[in-house]
Amino acid sequence: MTSRSTHHHTVLAAAIATATAAALMGTALTASATPRPAAGSGRPAAAPVALSSAARTGLLRTAQAGLARTAEDIGLGAKEKLVVKDVVKDADGTVHTRYERTYEGLPVLGGDLIVHTSESGRTQGVTRASKATLKLATLTPRIAAATARKQALSLAKDKGSAKATTDRAPRKVVWAAAGKPVLAYETVIGGFQDDGTPSQLHVVTDAATGKKLFQYQGIETGVGNTRYSGKVDLTTAQSGSSYTLTDDSRGGHKTYDLAHKQDGTGTLFSQDNDTWGDGKTTNAATAGADAAYGAQATWDFYKNTFGRSGIKNDGTAAYSRVHYGNAYVNAFWDDSCFCMTYGDGTNDSDPLTSLDVAGHEMSHGVTSNTAGLEYSGESGGLNEATSDIMGTGVEFAADNSADPGDYLIGEKIDINGDGTPLRYMDKPSKDGGSADYWTSSVGGEDVHYSSGVANHFFYLLSEGSGAKTIGGVDYDSPTKDGSTVTGIGRDKALQIWYKALTSYFTSTTDYANARKGTLSAATDLYGADSAEYKAVEAAWAGVDVH
Repeated sequence: MTSRSTHHHTVLAAAIATATAAALMGTALTASATPRPAAGSGRPAAAPVALSSAARTGLLRTAQAGLARTAEDIGLGAKEKLVVKDVVKDADGTVHTRYERTYEGLPVLGGDLIVHTSESGRTQGVTRASKATLKLATLTPRIAAATARKQALSLAKDKGSAKATTDRAPRKVVWAAAGKPVLAYETVIGGFQDDGTPSQLHVVTDAATGKKLFQYQGIETGVGNTRYSGKVDLTTAQSGSSYTLTDDSRGGHKTYDLAHKQDGTGTLFSQDNDTWGDGKTTNAATAGADAAYGAQATWDFYKNTFGRSGIKNDGTAAYSRVHYGNAYVNAFWDDSCFCMTYGDGTNDSDPLTSLDVAGHEMSHGVTSNTAGLEYSGESGGLNEATSDIMGTGVEFAADNSADPGDYLIGEKIDINGDGTPLRYMDKPSKDGGSADYWTSSVGGEDVHYSSGVANHFFYLLSEGSGAKTIGGVDYDSPTKDGSTVTGIGRDKALQIWYKALTSYFTSTTDYANARKGTLSAATDLYGADSAEYKAVEAAWAGVDVH
């Protein structure tokens, strides 16, 4: 998410209440030039390049030094200031710098934007989460902060939260993500959701009228000798005669045992030999091995596929916690601790530590540190779909014979109890709730169901429509208009989605603007007249996004 909020993401649709629909602003996109080949590389010139820590720090420092000039160049008002969040550099030298915004020192929710500059430093365009002009008559609230807090606590209790308490006192913000920008309060309520998942309910209240403007759940739910991936090689650390699940080759990732607690870091897995788990859930280290392997595979996928060094792209690892709570049927990513947490499933017998779940959850961290897609409405569906898409990419990239890549989500963890997957990408409605196609009401659905539109798009873009068997799994993907879509392959589809996520999506991106963003990404990577561009158009048409 953006710097203003903390997010948990989990993979289970059943674990959260239906999300409130958000009225999201359009994203202004700038057309890109036809790409030129990147010298000496097999990748398009517009593909993001791997940045060393020093190079990334240098780009961020340059952006920081030029804040006033940039604000002037893009036409911000005198009361507005930019805050540097992230930076991406393409092989051709183009730099995409992501900013948050303040107004008279107050955070602007929905004020994020991306400035695209050429290798020479010339501004080429701006992608904005909101096109609204910031001009507030007053910064003095008409209602007290206590009123906003009371409203937020009431909403949390209505949603079944246990032990609801103010996690963050109401803070004054400018709400600009939908409609006319207004002075508002943002309150964060902690506690636990009804299934035991930690709660971070964000409530935005109009500071003049007391009306609720927006709400979203910051905890986004989801669904060695490992349980799911067989015998794998793990990178561990040795100190004397003791070994720990510490991976110093991937940013220092550590795996901890919560021993059924719901707070704290837990105890670092440590033992006197370097063989972890026995493939059975009765051995606590088995889930630890799965989690460590999932983190390892996810790190390698992002590094090898996109040149991204860790979730924040700064070379620093998150950490993982297993055995959360008692019979907790979920897993979640939490920005506030920068950590990944897994429950042990029904009767503590099916840990949610499968490879695609690990990739899904940690990809929420990537989204949080790039586009920051709000976890409600259509942007929330895109957030969830991004994790399904990247989790699928992790599973294919790992090339593990015990858990081969497929376009099924959570097929190993048997959440449904009948051996069926949690979600299907070729025809999302097969899960009984997900949307195959866009409708005007899709933003009002649970984000795990509205994500079906983007998941279906990604499958069509990768593999095309119709019946086919891939890796021994049968698929049959329809299109809304009955058209035939020819896929461009998963590798190119992943590059297009990641490029759009990191260079064109903002916190308020909806499906119409996701289409624009992926078309801009396809133009950058492959050219406006390319087969890849036309395939993106066809795949979006196939899910009724125009």
